[in-house]
Amino acid sequence: MIRVNLLPQRRGTRGAAPQASQRWLLVTLGVVILEIVALFLFHQTKVEELDEQNRKNSLLQSQIQDIRTLVANHEEIKKALEVLRAREDAIAKLQAARSGPTAVLLELAQLLTNGKGPTADPDKLAQLRKENPLAVYNPSWDSRRLWLTSYVESERTVRVEGLARDGTDVYELAQRLKLSSYFYDVQLLPGKKENEKASRLELVSFALQLKVRY
Repeated sequence: MIRVNLLPQRRGTRGAAPQASQRWLLVTLGVVILEIVALFLFHQTKVEELDEQNRKNSLLQSQIQDIRTLVANHEEIKKALEVLRAREDAIAKLQAARSGPTAVLLELAQLLTNGKGPTADPDKLAQLRKENPLAVYNPSWDSRRLWLTSYVESERTVRVEGLARDGTDVYELAQRLKLSSYFYDVQLLPGKKENEKASRLELVSFALQLKVRY
C-alpha cells in the first residue's frame, strides 16, 4: 500500500542546520585565533626574558674574565705595587729628612757608605739604567777609595775637596751627587796628584762645586 503525506511541510527546516554549522565554525575559528595570539604573546615574553638572561650572562662572563685577568697578572701587580711603595717611601724619607744642612750632610754620608746610594726616584733610576747604564751609580763601588778633606757651604753653594785613589773614584762620587735629590749643578774642578808619605801611595786630589736643596 502506498501512503502519500498530504500535510503541509514547514519551510526553513533544512536551512537551519547549515547556519548552525557556520556559527560553530566561526566560534571555533575565533578560539583558534585567540589561542594563536596568546601563544604569540607568550612566545614574545619568553624571548624577551631569554634576551635579558643572556645579557646578564654576558655581564657575568665579562666580570669572570676580568677576575681571571687580575688573577693571572697577580705577580705583575705585586711587583708594580712594590715599586710604587719604594717610590713613596723614598719621597716620604726625602720630605721628612729635608730639614736643612743636617739632612744634606746625612745624604753625603750615605753616598760614601758601602752598599748604599743616592736618594732618588726609583723610576728615574730605572729609566736611566735602561737608556745608559753608565749614567747611574755603581752599587759595588768601594767608598773607602775616596775621602773628603773639606766641606764648605755658602748660600747653598758647596765646595767639596778630598783625595781619591784615581779619577774613576772621583767620577763615581760626582755621579752619585748628580743623581741625588739633594744636590744639583755638580761641577768638577781641576785637581792634581799627590803622594801620601805614610803609605807611599799616589793619590788624586779633587774639588767639586755643587748646589744643595733644603
